[in-house]
Amino acid sequence: MPVQRVHDIDMYYEVHGAGEPLVLIGGLGNDLSEWEWMVDWCARTHMVLAFDNRGAGRTDKPDALYSIEMMAGDTDALMEALGISGAAVLGVSMGGRIALELTLEHPVRVASLILVSTSAAAHPDVGLTRMDLLSGLAGLVLRGKYPQPRYAQSRQRQASRAYDRTNRLHEIRVPATIMHGRRDRIVPLREAEQLRRGIADSQLVIFRGGHAFFMFRERRWFLDSLNIAFASARPVRPS
Repeated sequence: MPVQRVHDIDMYYEVHGAGEPLVLIGGLGNDLSEWEWMVDWCARTHMVLAFDNRGAGRTDKPDALYSIEMMAGDTDALMEALGISGAAVLGVSMGGRIALELTLEHPVRVASLILVSTSAAAHPDVGLTRMDLLSGLAGLVLRGKYPQPRYAQSRQRQASRAYDRTNRLHEIRVPATIMHGRRDRIVPLREAEQLRRGIADSQLVIFRGGHAFFMFRERRWFLDSLNIAFASARPVRPS
């Protein structure tokens, strides 16, 4: 089992394919088994690094405070340990926030950015919060082989709720593509539009579905859109 010691945890990862490097960062509660289809697709043209975030899958799950900054630091340290100086970075939902933080705090790592069903901040609604809805979605739709303990999901959820980089989006200077569902009730479309306005020269691709639009009828359109985003990305300079 490929595991790398990163800071205070052992982090599970996999590398597939060959070509330009691509880092895939999953969302709240996700483990790698949920993304096999996407990894397989991307590995046709890229060397894909995918992993379980702190608190999920086969990566360690300390019962301690988590933050998006911490998980971006985990990603940076894993890339360093594996000799990946830079890559295209694809982040989904909470993974999109990790990707944003990686871009802001470790910009040398990110050659291009693809943000799916995410936002620069998590603003809770009155009553049942969006993150609570996302927790339910993760359990019902995006069910992986390695169930996440309740405490670990709570730690990830708290980290995502506390994150806000709305005022720093203008600092991002890499090619960025934003993909979002028009009917997303967890992260409304207006927040993807805020990403587009904040990140200079970014592109917004709007799908018909909701938060997990890429899992269902629009999967093929999503994968085709990924290919277009890859084609527009600048190549990674060798270290």
